[in-house]
Amino acid sequence: MKSFFYCLIALSFFSCKTSTSNKDQVEASKPNVVLFYLDDSGYGDVEHNGNPTIKTPNITKLKESGVSFTQFYVTAAACSASRYSLLTGRYPGRSGLGWWVIAPGTKQHIHTKELTLAEGLKSEGYKTGMFGKWHLGTPNEKNNFTPDALPLAHGFDEWIGTNVSHDYNNAMLLQSDSTGEYPTKGYKLIAKDLPSDTLASESLTGVCTKAAVNFIKKNKSNPFFAYIPYNMPHLGLFVSDKFKGKSRNGELGDVMEELDAAIGEICNTLEEVGVRDNTIVIFSSDNGPWIKWSTRSDSEKYGDTRLKVGYATPFRDGKGSTWEGGHRVPGIISWPAKIKGGRNEQTPISTLDILPTVLSIAGAELPNDRTIDGRDISALLFNETVPSEFKNFEFFYSYDDNYPSAIRKDTWKLHTRIGSQTGNDYGFVASKETPLLFQVEEDLGERIDVANEQPELVSKLLTEFESFEKQLKAEGSFWDQ
Repeated sequence: MKSFFYCLIALSFFSCKTSTSNKDQVEASKPNVVLFYLDDSGYGDVEHNGNPTIKTPNITKLKESGVSFTQFYVTAAACSASRYSLLTGRYPGRSGLGWWVIAPGTKQHIHTKELTLAEGLKSEGYKTGMFGKWHLGTPNEKNNFTPDALPLAHGFDEWIGTNVSHDYNNAMLLQSDSTGEYPTKGYKLIAKDLPSDTLASESLTGVCTKAAVNFIKKNKSNPFFAYIPYNMPHLGLFVSDKFKGKSRNGELGDVMEELDAAIGEICNTLEEVGVRDNTIVIFSSDNGPWIKWSTRSDSEKYGDTRLKVGYATPFRDGKGSTWEGGHRVPGIISWPAKIKGGRNEQTPISTLDILPTVLSIAGAELPNDRTIDGRDISALLFNETVPSEFKNFEFFYSYDDNYPSAIRKDTWKLHTRIGSQTGNDYGFVASKETPLLFQVEEDLGERIDVANEQPELVSKLLTEFESFEKQLKAEGSFWDQ
């Protein structure tokens, strides 16, 4: 009996030791990173932010396993500039690109001296893959092709996706390929002038999801980074047959529900291969929704989808706008091994914070030869009580020349010019001489201008705004060196 008792003690000790060892192994190993970045999806396009007719249960499940940020910002309300900030942690004005959006055939692209999130993680031994829209440099199929413009030159081991938004007439679906079937080694041309017959039976969402699932399965034993910038719900809206007509919200709802299913499939794959607990999953969108609706249905590109606009509710305006609806988007960060789930966090953060935070967690050092505008927010993620260093927030909203048009300081927002996709200024006029001031935590819709009531605050914010603007111009970009 005594020996049986000793055996139980030994077995119990071994069991505890094994459990502790497994926990230590999770904490000691570098976490995988999966980053979902939708295209033109608004704050109100998802169920957990109050949409009553679009079902997104997998995104809600992601929220329940992590932190949902109710004040999550992108630096620009258009594609290229927003993606630049996400991948570099820097404001678009530092890029040297000049404009919000890089069109097909444009010679400009993200500079190779920029440190991207993929390059930082790759330096720490990560396998890196991208599955979706790039829009930070594009080949011209005739004369301008340069490998430096595309993902393999910026830290990604493999890629399948579009060079630009799929609604351009000469948009291409490319894939990394060692045989170099496209004009130069490294890429294979799968389809052009999208959408094409190549994708008739499967949406772009499905193509990218399948590739991401294969990447995760292939690299389950290594730390990996999967960047998944889906093309949808950017116009025109395209969805696979499986999801057509399934949503009560029409075509936009069909697209969002297919995206939600794709996100669920990828998260389930993480579970199946045993790495979900030690994977940081980030979900957001590059800017607010397309809201410029029209009754015109004669466009080959969009047709009746001009009417299938998204939701920035409860914020004003949407894509292309410096109002809150253009810059405030859904934001979720989940890491079951480290972050307590089910939290709604009101502390403002932005996509600028993703690179310094993830690289810090992965053990990578930030370069000291350039300005990184984002902050390491890991202490905010790991603590339910907001650390004191995050009590203050300063953020600049970039407009179409990538220079700022508004500043947010704590709960206040000062506009120096109005930018709007719809051309609707809602009766307001803004300039440095006549700025607008809103208390955006109380006045979500930016309805009540209180600049005349706060002259000292306006003066202080204008000084900070102009100082930042001068700094951007003085520092220049890598293209100026």
